[in-house]
Amino acid sequence: MGLSSCQHDHARICDDAHRQHDRSEAPPRLCKPGRGTRASARLITAAAALCLSAAGLYADTLRIATYNTELQRDGPGLLLRDILRGEDPDIVAVMSVLAETAPDIVVLQGFDYDLTGAALNAFADRLAGTGPSYPWRFAARPNTGYQSGIDLDGDGRAGDPRDAQGYGRFSGQGGMAVLSRFEIIASDVQTFTDLLWRDFPGALLPETDARPFPSPEAQAIQRLSTTAHWVVPVQVPGLGRLSLLTFHASPPVFDGPEDRNGRRNHDEILFWQYYLDGTFGPAPAEKLVLLGDTNQDPQDGEGRKAAIRGLLNNPLLQDPAPRSTGSVIISDDPFDTADWDDPVPGNLRVDYVLPSRDLTVTGSGVWWPDPASEAGETAATASRHRLVWVDIAR
Repeated sequence: MGLSSCQHDHARICDDAHRQHDRSEAPPRLCKPGRGTRASARLITAAAALCLSAAGLYADTLRIATYNTELQRDGPGLLLRDILRGEDPDIVAVMSVLAETAPDIVVLQGFDYDLTGAALNAFADRLAGTGPSYPWRFAARPNTGYQSGIDLDGDGRAGDPRDAQGYGRFSGQGGMAVLSRFEIIASDVQTFTDLLWRDFPGALLPETDARPFPSPEAQAIQRLSTTAHWVVPVQVPGLGRLSLLTFHASPPVFDGPEDRNGRRNHDEILFWQYYLDGTFGPAPAEKLVLLGDTNQDPQDGEGRKAAIRGLLNNPLLQDPAPRSTGSVIISDDPFDTADWDDPVPGNLRVDYVLPSRDLTVTGSGVWWPDPASEAGETAATASRHRLVWVDIAR
C-alpha cells in the first residue's frame, strides 16, 4: 500500500563547518545529492570531524526553533531577488528575529524552494553578517505548487493553485528549510512527501453524497503532505544524533462541506503518531524533536482536534508549553503563536516544538515581545507567526 514511501526529491544540502566561527569566508558549497528512498549528499569528512571535535566550543544548551516566516512570493525567483536587494522590510525583520533569538537549529516554513538552493543560501549568507551563522542547510522540493495535472479542488478546472498537490502558484512556493550550526546527516534524511493520502492508515478522505471528493481520479493521486513531512538527523556535539521530525500542515479552512482541508490537516498531524509507532519503518525512540506549523490549536479555532491533542499527549513527547508576554498583552493567552485577524480565526497556538521525554528541557518561549516595543513591532513586521524555541541540555 506504499506505507513506507519516503522518496527524496530534489533535495539540497549545504555544508562548510569552517564557517561556524568565521563569517567572512566564502559561501558554503552546494552539494548535489543522489535519488532514492533516503536523501544523500557528498559531505566533507574533515568538516564533519571538526564539528564533532569542537563540542567544547559550544554552550551547554541547544536551542531549537520553528518559524513560519511567511516570506513566500508570488513568483519563482522573487524571494532571491528581494534577499539580494537587502531592502525588503519583511526579510530584514525575519533576520532580526533570528539574530535576536539565535537558535542553533531552526526549521523555516513559508520559504520558497528553488532547485539550486539559491534563495536559501543567499538568506543564510546575509544572515551570517549580522546574526547566527548556519553552515549546514537543507531543503527538498515540497508539494506546494507541484501541479497534479487534474482538478483537485472540485471547481471543474485544472491548473489552478489549488490543483497542486499543496496550494501554490508555482512549484516550491512556501516551502520548508532547515538551518543548522551542526552537521545535518544528509544521507539519512527521510522524506514522506510523496505518500498518497489514500495509503495512509484510516485516511479521512473527503466525500460528498457518498462519492469521493472531488473524484476517484483525484484521490488516486492526491498526496497526504500539503508541504512536506521530513525526518532530518543532526549530529550535535555533546548530545549525539538528534532527529528532527518536521512538517507544515494544511490550514483546516478554505474548503466546503466536504471538509477536505480539515480532514487533510487532521491526517497530516496524525501521520507522526503512526511514524513513531513504527508504521512507516523503524523510528527513533529517543533524542528527537517534533516541530513545525500544524495550523491547529488544541482548543480554539477551526478543525478536528483529536489529532493535535493526541500528539500533545503522546507518551514519547513532552510539551514545554512555551509562552510569551506579547500574547498575554494581546489576548490574555500566553500560549498563542500566531497573530491572525480577530475575531476569526483570531490568535491561536499552531506552532510547536515537542522534544522527546528523554531530553532535558532547560527553557522555552515564543518570541512575542510587548507589541508596543521596537522588538514587538519587528516581530509583527516579520510574520503573523512568532518564532517558537526550546532549549535542551547537552
